[in-house]
Parts: sequence; structure tokens; C-alpha cells
Amino acid sequence: MNPNKALWEKGDFTKLAESMRDSGTALVSKLGITNGMKVLDLGCGDGTTAIPSARLGADVTGVDIASNLVAAGQQRAAAENLSNCTFQEGDATDLKDLQDETFDLSVSIFGAMFAPKPMEVASELVRVTKPGGRIVMGNWIPGDPTLVAQILKISSAYTPPPPEGFISPMLWGVDSHVIERFGNAGVAKEDITLEKETFNFELNCTPAAFVERFRKFYGPTMNAFEAAEKNGKAEELQQELETLFVSQNKSGSDSATLIPATFLKVTVLRR
Repeated sequence: MNPNKALWEKGDFTKLAESMRDSGTALVSKLGITNGMKVLDLGCGDGTTAIPSARLGADVTGVDIASNLVAAGQQRAAAENLSNCTFQEGDATDLKDLQDETFDLSVSIFGAMFAPKPMEVASELVRVTKPGGRIVMGNWIPGDPTLVAQILKISSAYTPPPPEGFISPMLWGVDSHVIERFGNAGVAKEDITLEKETFNFELNCTPAAFVERFRKFYGPTMNAFEAAEKNGKAEELQQELETLFVSQNKSGSDSATLIPATFLKVTVLRR
């Protein structure tokens, strides 16, 4: 099996996505989506940004490599009677089921950044976007002091080194790499806008309970705990993560979680 597919089908990312609903909706509200616009959501999960895009009247195609998340997205769309929002399986490095110049807006919020071949991802995003259209990515930033970068940093200390040739998904959060990747796909530097924004994780549970969701349902964290358990360090990892979540909780309550995380928002104009 494709290892990237196996990673994202592991656990149940919908349990994490519940904490991302409000910020996903807020992010979409700023994208200038209008009725009838054709929108691609690549690495869509269960629809954190696809569903609110469809609510605004866009004709949305959500693509994800994980079959369980595609099914979850289909259920969410059906529950809201959003016939203008469809979900399908696909690989961000090879969108063979999508035709050239199809979408007015191609979006990938913390999705396509995790695909293993970034040059192919950039090329495919450019290929399927119409001239005059836009590509918008949200990517986590390496070394950033906020939540997601710190989760990955902590977890990496407990896992074996990645295989030779592995390209860190976090490089999508580095300006020069973004410019190089889209440049390779024919996009001029002046058509790329890079800005930092904030995404909130919000859930009505304690920070420790939120950590438990990562431990049970988020593929990368599940792998970190499996490796830590083999070395007798699972409790150490648990404590590090709980300390992180508690220290970054801005909810003002011990029984609720609100954690902001900084990301790089990439906007590409397709000529």
C-alpha cells in the first residue's frame, strides 16, 4: 500500500478535524468564493474547508488519499444536502482523474503539504487551475513555536529517522521552497504571495483529553507513540505533549481547549 495513504487512513482524523471547524469556515470566508465558482479542495480530509466552500455556493470537488476521510466527507455533505460538494479519492502528486484548467480556485489547507513529491504537487495544482484562477495553500512552518510544529518536533525525537530521500512536509512552510516549487511549475515569483496567519484548534475538552485524541486518532502521533512504547518512553512523550498543550491553551479554562497555531498562507495567481 502507498505509505502516505496508509498513514492518513490510520486512526480517525475526523476526531481532530472537529477542533478545526470554526477556523476552517473563517479561512474560507476570506477567499472570495462566489456562487457557481469551481473549487478544488486537495487533501480535503472530511471537508473542513470543502463544506464551508459549498455552503457559499461553490461547486466543490474534495480530493483526499484516505478512503475513510472521503467517506466521512460524503456523509457530512449528504447530511447538509450539499449536492454541490463531492468527494473522491486521489493522490496530490498525480491528479489523473482531473482535467487541465478545471478550477477557478484550488485550495489545500494542511493537506497536500504532506504528499511525498512536492514538485509534482505544485505542478498538478497549477495544471488543474484555470488561467486567471488562484491556488491557496495553508502550510505549517518548521521550527515555529506554536502547536503543530512543536507536536511534530517533539514526536520526531521518539521516532526512527526518516528513510533516505525523505522530503519534510514542513518545507512547504519555507518561502524559498514554495517559490522554487511553483517556479518549477511555471509560476513567476511576483505571482506568489506569502503571509503568516493563525488557525485555531478549539474543542470543549481539557488539553490532556485533546492530547489523547492525537494519541489515538492522528497517524503521525500514533506512530510516535508506537515507537516510544518500544523504548519504554511513551509516558515521557505523553507528558511532553500535555505540557505543550497546557502551556499553549488560550481558552481561559482548564476544561476547554483553544490553541492558536501559525501557518504560512500561500496565494498563487495562475496566469
